[in-house]
Amino acid sequence: MEFQFIIVEPDFQPHIALVRLYRPKELNALNLQLMLELKQALSALDENESVRCIIITGNEQAFAAGADIKQMESRTPVDLLKIDQFETWDQIRKTKKPIIAAVSGFCLGGGCELAMTCDMIIASESAKFGQPEIKLGIMPGAGGTQRLTRAVGKALAMEMVLTGRFLSAEGAQKAGLVNKVVPDEVYLDEAVKLAGEIALMSPIAVRLAKESVLKTYECSLQEGLHFERKNFYLCFASEDQKEGMKAFVEKRKPDFKGY
Repeated sequence: MEFQFIIVEPDFQPHIALVRLYRPKELNALNLQLMLELKQALSALDENESVRCIIITGNEQAFAAGADIKQMESRTPVDLLKIDQFETWDQIRKTKKPIIAAVSGFCLGGGCELAMTCDMIIASESAKFGQPEIKLGIMPGAGGTQRLTRAVGKALAMEMVLTGRFLSAEGAQKAGLVNKVVPDEVYLDEAVKLAGEIALMSPIAVRLAKESVLKTYECSLQEGLHFERKNFYLCFASEDQKEGMKAFVEKRKPDFKGY
C-alpha cells in the first residue's frame, strides 16, 4: 500500500512490523489523512500472518506533537460529527496484535493519546508527554482524560489536563505511563528488543492475553475473571499450547507456529 504520511515496513525484523509517522516538518502532527493511513496500515498488518508485533514510532524530535490545529481551527460541531474522526481511533484500539509505541521527543495531545492507545510504551530520555489542549480552549477528545487517568491516577492526570503541563520521560515511568526509559540513541532498538521477545511467543496466546488485559478497563472483576477463564480454555485448542508444554517437558525452546 502507498502512503503519504506514514512509512510502513512489514518485515522490519523477523515477525516485527514498523510504522513510522512521517510529517517531519509538522513534528508528525496528526491530521485526518495520517490517521486514516495508520488505520489502513494496522488493519493490513493485523491480517499479515508473518507479523506478530507492531511498533509505531516517529523520529527523535517528536513521536507526534499533537493534532493538526490548522485542520481543526474552523471546524464546527456538525463538521466534527460528520467527519467522525474518532471512529479511526476506535479501529486502531481494536488491533489484535500487540503494539509498542517507541517515543522520543514531543508526545503531546493526540500524540500522547495515540501512544496510550498502544499496548506498551518505550521512551527515550528526551521524551515529553502531555495533554496541552486546555491551552487552546479545548480538552482532550481521543481518550486523553480516560486513558491518562487510568495510567497515572486522578491527581496527576487532573493536573496535566487542567494545566497542560508536560511530564518528563522519567516522571512518566514513575507514574506508570511508560514501560522503560532509555538513552535517545537506543529507544527504537529497545522497542525492537521488547517486540522480539513477544514475537517468540505463541501468536494465539498473545492475542488472547492482550484481549484479557484490555478487558480489565471495561468490566467488573468478576466479569473479567470469567472472560480470562474462557480465553484460557481456548488456548488449549491450539497446536501452540501442545508445542509449548511439550517443549517445557523436553527442556527445549518451543517453536510456535501460530495455530
